[in-house]
Amino acid sequence: MTGKAKPKKHTAKELAAKLDAATTNRGGGKAGVADRTGAVKGGHAKMECPLCKVTAPDVKSMKIHHEAKHPKIPFDENKISNLHASTPAAAPSTSVADPNKPKPGIRGSLKK
Repeated sequence: MTGKAKPKKHTAKELAAKLDAATTNRGGGKAGVADRTGAVKGGHAKMECPLCKVTAPDVKSMKIHHEAKHPKIPFDENKISNLHASTPAAAPSTSVADPNKPKPGIRGSLKK
């Protein structure tokens, strides 16, 4: 007898979450370098700081970085380079995503 309402077995939800966490690309390690650098369209890094070349996913994060790391230089949104805009556009025949290509490892919040 276990007591204190502790389940004896793992739940199906818990097992599915463990399987998902173990098998889904989260964008880390060697496999996620392209996502983090913004080399692949749809990756994590979209904006690049013109001063130190640090990447960030959006303008708001880049502004936070700029205020923390470059406080003496005024923030100018126009100087930030968009790495996704500089990626060459895909041909019209290849507009459908390649199923063999890994998707960027983006995981939302665990809080619902």
